[in-house]
Amino acid sequence: EVQLVESGGGLVQAGGSLRLSCAASGFTFDDYVIGWFRQAPGKEREGVSCIKSSDGIIYYGDSVQGRVTISSDNAKNTVYLQMNSLKPEGTAVYYCARLILDSTIGSTSGYYYCSGQYYGMDAWGKGTLVTVST
Repeated sequence: EVQLVESGGGLVQAGGSLRLSCAASGFTFDDYVIGWFRQAPGKEREGVSCIKSSDGIIYYGDSVQGRVTISSDNAKNTVYLQMNSLKPEGTAVYYCARLILDSTIGSTSGYYYCSGQYYGMDAWGKGTLVTVST
């Protein structure tokens, strides 16, 4: 069974830092791009970043460029999202997802642009809440 489990969220003051983790299981981790997304209250889901270290794929969305760093530990099947200089508008539930190049999947899940390709998302974690206070 494919599983993605996020952790590391919490309450942080503006300007602070958090590191989120996404632990993956049930599939060959090295074969897939993993993406981070967030959904703020009352807003649409937004793509944050993606990674597939075995292919050298790393990509950041414009809204977080320069303030987040994505990394992975393939031995632990885990993707990390280090977030620095957090702003109150960063308050959201953060999700990780497995990305797949499949138009059938994408037509249902929506597409996420990652490093030159449009991916669908075929598995999601339950999310971790990040709250940034002023």
